[in-house]
Amino acid sequence: MNEKQPIKPVKHERILSEKIGLKTMSKLRAKRNTSHGVWFGLSMIGLIGWSISIPTLLGAALGVWLDKYHSGGHAWTLAMLVGGLVVGCSNAWHRVAKEEKLVRKEQDENDE
Repeated sequence: MNEKQPIKPVKHERILSEKIGLKTMSKLRAKRNTSHGVWFGLSMIGLIGWSISIPTLLGAALGVWLDKYHSGGHAWTLAMLVGGLVVGCSNAWHRVAKEEKLVRKEQDENDE
């Protein structure tokens, strides 16, 4: 009688199944890790808002003070308001980039 022997998987099939297993484990870890949920998103929005608004208001206050005590041919209020806005946006950009780097690092560690 002819007995059928089990077919050995080809090397690339084994590699594919290992990749699928790693992705599945990564997705399961992500479901268990709920630290990046709705509250995390809302807190990031608040953090970005404050990071922009505080320097903008401080710049406007400095501009008003300069206009009041050191008036000249320039409108310091508008210049300082724009300067504070630029500083605030730059600050928010760096915070978001830092957070994105941390999230990517976490994902890379989970994928390994």
